This record gives sequence, structure tokens and C-alpha cells, in this order.
Amino acid sequence: MSRALNIQAADGTIDAHIFTPDDADGALPAVVLFTDIGGLRPCYHDKAQTIADDGYAVLMPNIYYRDQAGPVVPEGKSFRDSDVRPTLFEYAGHLTPDAQARDFEALIGAIDAEAEFDGAKIGVVGYCMTGAFALRMAARHAERVVAAAGFHSARLAAEDDEHSPLGLVDMIKARVFLGHADGDELMPPEQIGRLDAALAKAGVAFTTELFAGAGHGFTAFDAPVYDEAADARHYKRLSTLFEETLR
Repeated sequence: MSRALNIQAADGTIDAHIFTPDDADGALPAVVLFTDIGGLRPCYHDKAQTIADDGYAVLMPNIYYRDQAGPVVPEGKSFRDSDVRPTLFEYAGHLTPDAQARDFEALIGAIDAEAEFDGAKIGVVGYCMTGAFALRMAARHAERVVAAAGFHSARLAAEDDEHSPLGLVDMIKARVFLGHADGDELMPPEQIGRLDAALAKAGVAFTTELFAGAGHGFTAFDAPVYDEAADARHYKRLSTLFEETLR
């Protein structure tokens, strides 16, 4: 089950949702789920509920709250439509690392304030562009975030990106899981290798897995690249990560 929540943040009001199992009884370990570039939509409501049904309270914020409340992509449209992409890129451009840091503070405040959460330990997962969000949140709140995951993440270790999370990995204390799409132009082998090397050098406990044959966005059932088998494996990996760190 889910309920809507408004979270007061430094830059405005974050419209968010909390998901819990239908039979929830008391506070549950906290998970923050960041959507991909498409923002809030049924695909991600389903994803958050699936994770929650494993015994967690999942907080899913609208990453675009500064510009628009609720879904950004109109019903029947998608990121692939030429009249939608410019808006998403514009809104995503406002999500600088500093803006994300302010949002992380607000999200943790909500976890501490809402009855659904036992927030002593926090897990976080991001998809596509928000794989970087998950790593940044783990770095900036290392005392709280014990698990961080990213799936079909984008540009985590680009050489020309001065804001790459590469510069923060030595602050991460969480266990990290990164599930990469095979042949993903947004996260090519050289970036995967660069990030793995940085995580290893920093002493981070991490796992990298290449989802062979899967394309960028493979966990999103509203995308043409959706891969049912790879999506099921992604849930198994998350279940293991959270079971071993949050409980």
C-alpha cells in the first residue's frame, strides 16, 4: 500500500510517496528509491511496491519537484517522444550535486519523522541517471546509508564530468551493488573499469555485475528495452543486498 507525502525541503516542497507491505505492522527498514529520468509514473510505483513487499518502507520522491509536482511525462507519452525529452533534460539539468545534497537532507528528515520508517539504517537505489544519486547519498550520509545500488546507471565515471561521483567514493561506507546493462553507451566498459578501480582503491565493499544482453533501461517495463529476466534478477540482487545490510 502507499500514501502521498509532502516533504519540506530547502528548495520547496517535495511531493513523495511511501510504500509499505499490505500487512505492515510497525516501523520497517527504510529504502529511498530514485526514479530514472522519466520521473514518477506507474512503472516506478510498481517498482517501489515490489521492493516494499519484501518488508521495507520505501520512500520515492519526485525528483523534479522544483519544476512540477506529480508525473512529468503525460499519459501515453514517454522519454522517447521528441516533445517530451527537452522538458526532461531541462528539469534534469537543475539536479546539480548541490541540489541533490539539499534533497538528501530533506529525505532523511522525512524518514526520521514518519512512523513507517525504522531509519537507523537506510538503503538507497537509483536507476539510469539516479544511479549517481544513490552513490552521492551514500557518500554524504555514510553514517546512515548502509546499502546503495544502481541499475543501468549513466555516466558514473565519465572523464569529462567534474561532478562525477568518482570524487566521493572514498567517503562511502555502505555496501554497493552496480548492475550494468551490456553494451550501454551511457556506461561503457572504460567507465565501469574506472569506477570499479576507484571503489576498490577506497576500500568500498562493492559488487559489479554485467547484465549480458540487457539494454539501458532494462528494469523499466514501460520501455521497449525491458528485459523481464534481467528485471527479475535485479530484484533478487536488491533483495539480497537489503536483507544482508538493513536487517
